[in-house]
Amino acid sequence: MIPRSGGWLAAVLAMALGSVGPAWAQTPPATPTPPAAAEAKEEAKPKTFWEEFKLFSYIEMGATFNVKGGSKGVPGSTAGDWTNTLRSYDIDQGYTFNMAEFSIKRDPDEAFPFGMGVVLAAGMDAQKNHSIGLLRENDDVFPFRNTPWFDPQEVYVSGRVPIGNGPVLKLGKFVSLLSYEVIESPLNLNYSRGYLFNLTSPLTTTGGLVSYSFADWLSVQAGLVLGWDRSNTDNSGPSGTGQIAVTPIKDLSTNLNFIVGPEISGDKNPIRWVVDLTANYTGIPNLTLGFNFDYGWQQNDVFLASQDLDNRVAQWYGIAAYAAYDFLKDFRIALRQEWFNDVDGVRTGTVGGVTLFSTTATLQYNIWKGLYARTEYRHDNANAVEFSCRPAAACTQKSQDTISVSLYYKFF
Repeated sequence: MIPRSGGWLAAVLAMALGSVGPAWAQTPPATPTPPAAAEAKEEAKPKTFWEEFKLFSYIEMGATFNVKGGSKGVPGSTAGDWTNTLRSYDIDQGYTFNMAEFSIKRDPDEAFPFGMGVVLAAGMDAQKNHSIGLLRENDDVFPFRNTPWFDPQEVYVSGRVPIGNGPVLKLGKFVSLLSYEVIESPLNLNYSRGYLFNLTSPLTTTGGLVSYSFADWLSVQAGLVLGWDRSNTDNSGPSGTGQIAVTPIKDLSTNLNFIVGPEISGDKNPIRWVVDLTANYTGIPNLTLGFNFDYGWQQNDVFLASQDLDNRVAQWYGIAAYAAYDFLKDFRIALRQEWFNDVDGVRTGTVGGVTLFSTTATLQYNIWKGLYARTEYRHDNANAVEFSCRPAAACTQKSQDTISVSLYYKFF
C-alpha cells in the first residue's frame, strides 16, 4: 500500500523548518550590559504568545525479524504475510515505515486562557490507531490493513477557568490517560510496545476532561468520553475516565488512572473497567526506572458468550518493570520485563486463557543531533501453545524471539 498523506506531511515539516530565519542586531547599546545582568534580564523577559507553543515531530522506520519464522498471517483474518503474534506496531515482519508525526500544542495559562492541540500522523503505526467512527468502523479489527495510513491522533481545544489554580477543561480527541508507554516510539524506552500497552487499555479517547492542580505534588483529571478508541455514540452511554497524579518525592512521579463504562460486546453494551498504576523514577544520574500495573474486568464478553459458557465475566491483569541507563554520552540500554495474565483469554482470543511473559532489551545510539538508531531483542513466552500460527491451523510454539532494528529522526 502506498501512503497518500506522506507528501503533504513532509511539506509541512519542511515549511516549519524553513521558516526559521536569523535575527540581525541593528545598533549596539551605548553602555555594555554585564553578562550576569543580561542573563537575569533574559530570564525575566516573558515568553511571547507563539513561544508558548510546544512542537514535536519525528519520522521512524524499522524492520523486525522472527528467529523461529513467526506466524503466517493473523489467525482469524485473511492476511497472508508473515507476522509476529500478539504484537501491534511491530506485527509485520521485514521493513515497515512506522510513523511520521507532527504535533503542535499550547496549554492555557493566566496570560492567555485558551489552548489547543493537534497531532497528525501517517504511516503503518498510524493505521492501527484509528478511532471507531473516525476512519474506522465498528467491524474493523486489528491489524487494520484496509484503513488509511493517515490519522488525526489528537485534535482538541482547552480553556482555563480563573478560579484558584485554574481548572482546565479539554474537549476533543486526545490520547488515553492509561499506560506507562505511549504511541510515539521516541518517547518510549523500548522500540516495541509491551503487552500492557497493546492488550489492557485504549490508545485514544474522545470527549471532555477537567484537570486541577491542588499543589506541586498533587493534581487530578476526570471526565466523560465516548469509550475505548471511539469517536461515535454507538455505545449505550459514556465512559468515565480519570487520573490522580502524585509526586511524593523529587524525581518520583506516580499516576493512578482508570476508565469505566459500557463497551460494545456482541449486541450488548456491558460494563468494562480498567485500573492502571504507573510510576517513574529519575533520581539517580543517567538511570530511569519505571513500573506499570493493570487490572481489567468486563461483563458479558462476546468471546466467552461464543463458547456458551455460564460465566461470561472476563478478567485480565499484568505488571511491567522498566530500567534504562545512559552511558558513553550517546548510548542507552533499556530493559523491560512483563507478566500478563489473560485469565479468560478475551484479550488474546485464547480459549481457556493464557499467561504471557516477555523480556526485551533495547540498545539506542544517538548518531547525530536528532538522529537515533535502535536494535532490540525480545523473547516472548506463554504457558500454552500461542505462537507460530497458520490460518485454519493450530499454533505450534510456546515462545517466539524477534530482532528489530530501527531509525528515527526528531525534528524538534
